[in-house]
Amino acid sequence: MARKLGRTTDARNALLRNLATDLIIHERLETTEAKAKDLRSSVEKMITLGKRGDLHARRQAAAFLYRKEASETEDAVQKLFNDIATRYEDRQGGYTRVLKLGPRRGDGAKMAIIELV
Repeated sequence: MARKLGRTTDARNALLRNLATDLIIHERLETTEAKAKDLRSSVEKMITLGKRGDLHARRQAAAFLYRKEASETEDAVQKLFNDIATRYEDRQGGYTRVLKLGPRRGDGAKMAIIELV
């Protein structure tokens, strides 16, 4: 069962889209453990679409990811299909790693780093 993360469905979907886009652009994020574990499945699906590489997969990824600039010349979708998908051509899943950190200072929430392997 998926976590609700204390949000409505729309807010939760927006959060996961935003985190997935940022993870693809920066390849490493620090967030709470629950968000990192939920984010994992979304990003793995996006990388699988990137590996498929056809027009339909590109449009599906573009519908999910936000249009953020990864660099001056490319956005998140282009980076996913051009850089990240080619990197994982021979890998059968397991594209992300969740590393647990200690509790957050302010509220004691369990923190984690999620990164692309």
